Amino acid sequence: MLIALKSYQEIDPRKLMDLYREGNEENIDYFYPDCKDRAKALKEMEASFLEYIEKEFFAEPGNVYYVLEKDDVWVSTLRLYVRDGYYYLEALETDPNYRKRGYVSEILLAVFEELKKDGSFIVRDSVNKKNVASLATHKKCGFEIEQQDAVNDLTGEVNPKSYGMIYRWNAEQSA
Repeated sequence: MLIALKSYQEIDPRKLMDLYREGNEENIDYFYPDCKDRAKALKEMEASFLEYIEKEFFAEPGNVYYVLEKDDVWVSTLRLYVRDGYYYLEALETDPNYRKRGYVSEILLAVFEELKKDGSFIVRDSVNKKNVASLATHKKCGFEIEQQDAVNDLTGEVNPKSYGMIYRWNAEQSA
């Protein structure tokens, strides 16, 4: 089931942090290079992550956190930012225990179906050039490579290690 979370109050912080646990643990080395207490650092990472979601992500009108839920478990998620003329997709993640089951495709296609209700749209994303599985999934779902070097929509930084991806849907052509 696809869940559209439109406010911080709708978030289940534990379910969300469980889904992002692997990434948060990997980020400890980057954000806390001299860390001696990984458990404490993980709690700080999670608190910072949730604060960003509450105070910045949901502060922008129209932003939505989408979650794919199976048997009361949040198995896959993504953030969708509203931009002028398009959406920016970020933080696409699947719980490691649920990978290789097609959940990324399922959540992407379900989100596209939701967006189609409002007419034509564009979604931009970036994918690491070495992440063959993610590239294949994005292409299978209708994304194309738009830029050889992705530009992070939130920071403006150019990332030569990632492709800028684009998905377009035109309501008039599909009618």
